[in-house]
Amino acid sequence: MTATLYLIRHASHDHLGLILSGRTPGIPLSDDGRRQARRLSAALSARRFASIWSSPVQRARETAQEIVTGRGLSVQVDNALDEIDFGDWTGKTFDTLAVDGQWAIWNSARGEALTPAGESMSAVQMRVVTFARKVALAHPGEAVALVSHCDVIRAALAGWLGLPLGNALNFDVDPASVSRVAVGDWGARVLSINEVFA
Repeated sequence: MTATLYLIRHASHDHLGLILSGRTPGIPLSDDGRRQARRLSAALSARRFASIWSSPVQRARETAQEIVTGRGLSVQVDNALDEIDFGDWTGKTFDTLAVDGQWAIWNSARGEALTPAGESMSAVQMRVVTFARKVALAHPGEAVALVSHCDVIRAALAGWLGLPLGNALNFDVDPASVSRVAVGDWGARVLSINEVFA
């Protein structure tokens, strides 16, 4: 049987578009992000989830907590949904990264490029797809929410779409967006990408 996975990117925070936050602790949702998370929760209120999982990063956990409100569930946290380990780039401004040649290579060749003392995109893809498959097989015929991060979701979707990781930037995964995937013992089929609820 098939499970439906809702891959949800966390809502906005104050570093968004300015600083590569990565796994930096202590970065909550912004006021706008909290509003996004509430809208997302309302939009998903009719969808029954068997379980709701989150990255350990605060902004993801806060988004997941908003979704779980009133459902009689608790948020489960798993490191497989964690943000990419950006290594030495963590905490740097995007203006600083823009003049880093290694950053340019990372953004043009995600399948081969490496982060400095961090994690490769292929390693990210392997961990999230493996976890998603395990969760899906444990919940046949049910829906499960996985709250994670932009490039983590991109990596998973690229894998399921059969795209090279170098093409993972060819589609958007906006804050507080949902991408749906049907997963079963037969494989996976992407149902939607980057659904946003205004």
